[in-house]
Amino acid sequence: MEAEEYALMDAVEDRMWWYRSLHAMVLRAVGKTPSPPGLPLLDAGCGTGGLLRRIADAMAEGSLPRRPLAGFDLVPEAVLRARAKVPDAELMLASVNDLPLASGSLGTVVSCDVLCHRAVDEARALAEIRRVLAPGGVVVLNMPAHQWLFSAHDRRVHTRERYSRAKLRQRLTAAGFLVGEVLHWNSLLFPLMVVQRKLLSRGGEGEASPQDRSDVAAFSPPIEAMFRGVTGAERALIGLGVRFPVGGSLLAVAAKPLA
Repeated sequence: MEAEEYALMDAVEDRMWWYRSLHAMVLRAVGKTPSPPGLPLLDAGCGTGGLLRRIADAMAEGSLPRRPLAGFDLVPEAVLRARAKVPDAELMLASVNDLPLASGSLGTVVSCDVLCHRAVDEARALAEIRRVLAPGGVVVLNMPAHQWLFSAHDRRVHTRERYSRAKLRQRLTAAGFLVGEVLHWNSLLFPLMVVQRKLLSRGGEGEASPQDRSDVAAFSPPIEAMFRGVTGAERALIGLGVRFPVGGSLLAVAAKPLA
């Protein structure tokens, strides 16, 4: 991403509704999916460390089992910011295309909006994630949904493509994973997202220009509270078994076979 995007992320990921909702979705998936106990959890493309800090807090509170935490990013500034937030985690400068980790050494890998990046060789990255997971290890991926929604935000953060449920499931299966679930989220607010991305922004699929900007910015406190309430209600519906046909993001849970 642009250096400016890391600064924006660092400034708002503790309070912006989208990051808080994303982190809650990942925590839900990690908490409900068994993985080999005691083995480390890796945030592949940890950015400025907000998700790792949420996971560390959940382990301290007892809502997630304790395990070592690790993360990496491609940008030194991001790793420095993450170390300040999660000093006990092992944080590295690395690429998801070549993970500097031993085969079978991890219990869980989480990765949010990383494999869609244009600098990532998706097939190679998935093979690397599968390699470093122990048998029965779990991968939780968040990916942007709906290629037709590609917009200025995607150009700004160097998104290569957005995904459909079928495409994400097929690529995980082709990489040798057992796919548990691929679900849409950020669905109740999806109409507002479409308006923002396609009607109020410049849209399209060309190269980024200086005028392009992402939508990483917190709203006023009342709007943030309203959006958090809406996404919280959506998570409750998902917990009850409701599955939405569209949404701004896809969350996938898959596992490395035991043999």
